[in-house]
Amino acid sequence: MTSTGAGSVFARIDLTVLGPPGATRPSLMVHVGSRAVLLTPEESRKALYGPRRDATLGAAVWRQAVTEARREPRDGDDIGRLLVVWLVLPGLYRNLYRILRLWRQVDQADLEAEAVLAVLAALDAVDPDDPDTGGRLIKEAVNRMWAYAKRVTREIPVVDIGAFAEARNSTAPTEERPRPPEGWEVHITPPPRREGLYATIRFAEPHPRRGGRRTGTRLPDMVFRARRHEEADLIGTLVLRPAGARR
Repeated sequence: MTSTGAGSVFARIDLTVLGPPGATRPSLMVHVGSRAVLLTPEESRKALYGPRRDATLGAAVWRQAVTEARREPRDGDDIGRLLVVWLVLPGLYRNLYRILRLWRQVDQADLEAEAVLAVLAALDAVDPDDPDTGGRLIKEAVNRMWAYAKRVTREIPVVDIGAFAEARNSTAPTEERPRPPEGWEVHITPPPRREGLYATIRFAEPHPRRGGRRTGTRLPDMVFRARRHEEADLIGTLVLRPAGARR
C-alpha cells in the first residue's frame, strides 16, 4: 500500500524509512519459536497485512519493532520509532479517506500529523508482549483522527466585527450606485423642516418583461407603498422619473 501523496506526512515517513534506492534500510530480527528471521521493512508489512499473513509472525514483528523503538535514545535519529509508525500506516488509510470524504474542510496533512502523534504517544504505553499490540496502536491513531476532524468541523469562524460594520455602514456615491436598466426611480425629498425625513429615500423598480417584450411597470404599487394617509403628516415630495434621467 502506498502513501497518500508526495507532500503528505505519511509520504515523508515513507521516504525516511525506505530511503533512496540502494540506501540502508532498517531491518527486524524476529524470533518465531526457535527460529530467527531477518525481515526488511516491506517483508515486515507483508507479514502484518499480506494475504497470507501469519498471526504468530505478525505478533513477533510488533513485539520486536516496539521493543527496539523503546531502546532508542531520545536524542538519536528515531528511525526505530518511525518504523513503528510506518508499520501502522496501512491500518489507517480506510479511516483517513473516509474522514476526508465526509469533511472536505479537514486538512489532510493535519489529520496525518495527528495520527503520527497518537502512535508515538501510545508507543510508550502499549505492552510489546500483547498479541494485539498493533491493533492498539492503530486504534489510538484512528480515534485521534476522528476526534480531530470532529473538533475542526465544530469550530465557527469569528467575524471581524469592525470590518463587517464598516462594510455595512459604507454607502456608495449616488453616481456609482447601480441603476436598473429601463426602469423607474422614486425620489422622496424631505420637506424643509426638522420633523419628518432627514434624508432623501430612493426606490428603484425595473420594468417587468415577458417573452422579451416590455409589459409595463408596477408604478401604482410603488406609489401606494410610498403614499401617505390623508390625515397623516407630510413627510416629503414624491417624484417619479425614468432610471438614469436627469433630476
